[in-house]
Amino acid sequence: MLFNSYVFLFAFLPVTLAGWWLVRRSEVRFAWLTIASYVFYGWWNWRFLPLMIASTTVDYIAGAKIAATENLRTRRGWLVASLSFNLALLAFFKYYGLFASTINQASSDFGFRAAVPVLNIILPIGISFYTFNSMSYTIDIYRGLVRPAKSLLHYSAFVALFPHLIAGPIVRYSDIETQFHALKTKLGSQEASLGIYFFVIGLSKKVLIADRLARPVNEFFALAHPTGLVNSWLAVLGYSLQLYFDFSGYSDMAVGLAHFLGLQFPQNFNSPYQAENIADFWRRWHISLSTWLRDYLFIPLGGSRLSNARTALNLTVTMFLGGLWHGANWTFVVWGLYHGVLLVIHAVARERGWTLRSSICNRSLTFIAIMLGWVLFRAESFGGATRILASMFGRTGLGSVPDSPLYVGWVAGAAAIAFFAPNTWQIEFKPRLIYAYSLAALFLGSVLMLSGASPFLYFQF
Repeated sequence: MLFNSYVFLFAFLPVTLAGWWLVRRSEVRFAWLTIASYVFYGWWNWRFLPLMIASTTVDYIAGAKIAATENLRTRRGWLVASLSFNLALLAFFKYYGLFASTINQASSDFGFRAAVPVLNIILPIGISFYTFNSMSYTIDIYRGLVRPAKSLLHYSAFVALFPHLIAGPIVRYSDIETQFHALKTKLGSQEASLGIYFFVIGLSKKVLIADRLARPVNEFFALAHPTGLVNSWLAVLGYSLQLYFDFSGYSDMAVGLAHFLGLQFPQNFNSPYQAENIADFWRRWHISLSTWLRDYLFIPLGGSRLSNARTALNLTVTMFLGGLWHGANWTFVVWGLYHGVLLVIHAVARERGWTLRSSICNRSLTFIAIMLGWVLFRAESFGGATRILASMFGRTGLGSVPDSPLYVGWVAGAAAIAFFAPNTWQIEFKPRLIYAYSLAALFLGSVLMLSGASPFLYFQF
């Protein structure tokens, strides 16, 4: 089910919120929220619902067993079992196809027959997000940072919580533990107004900006031979903005929905295209994933506490796996490695005092580097990415301004917002009449612009 759909806006959400706030007993409320979230997830494909339930059950049992003993060997055994189960799910459903095609291609290159059968596996939507949520739960219990969930029902509600289930933010149990133990019994005006604010802003980002850029961008990336430097840069800029407004729009909507439930989610975007270096970008872009990779991968590998060479290796490995998390395609892996190299270059330049002092230059160079990386992120293959990059650097000539001035205007407007405007969290929202009218206009405009299914881009990850 999509946030930006009539069935969600005018059926699922009102019914779910009515049940959540009308019921008083906490256990019944958790049961209602869990069932509603399962309906939300199963609306796409109910056959994958048992997979999420199985993952939830395994991690709940593992967390309880870890907390119940002081024996280090036993604790570590349950943690390994939990992590192995989740990683096995990801490996099979998300990466088996990549593994099989890579092995078979290598076998063919050396004159052998295909060694691994290729299966037509459907990727369960949201699996990358809910498995990372679950893994952080057992790791944090093992580290003594959180207590086990009160019951399987409580933990099921956390994992399946529909606002963040499909595309984040990656909410850790530590973010929600205290809130679950002290549920609000009444939706206050402040919570309701903040929920409306975040949800409507997020919906308008998706419908009024990202979706308006989608068609020209998709048409460009579908070209077998992209032509013209001007068209190429405009298309890649358009995709950079589409991706930002699409994903940050979803994250804002998730935060708004959490407020409707009396909960608070962490910020996931902080004006990433205003970053002054690549490290700053990763502190602002998909913050929940960046901090997850930092806390559960980069720091355990040694972080930046060891030699410069080891720090560079840790950064590269972390970004390599971060790229692989995004998709079962070698273009994502190379995109991750590309950002790992950029982070290493920045770390060296900062240590040696080679960074520029001009904020404008730093922002511009950082964004150009990010844009070039998005080509790998969006292209279907290395060949497609190479052709687009070659076109961006004049291989196919200068080209001309696109025939659609509306698209150019939309790109310019979106760029102005992304580069210069405050983000959703920075605006000091106040429940005043002018805000009410503005949000009502945005919501009405967004609803009128809904046309067919328009999934969020990060659903594919």
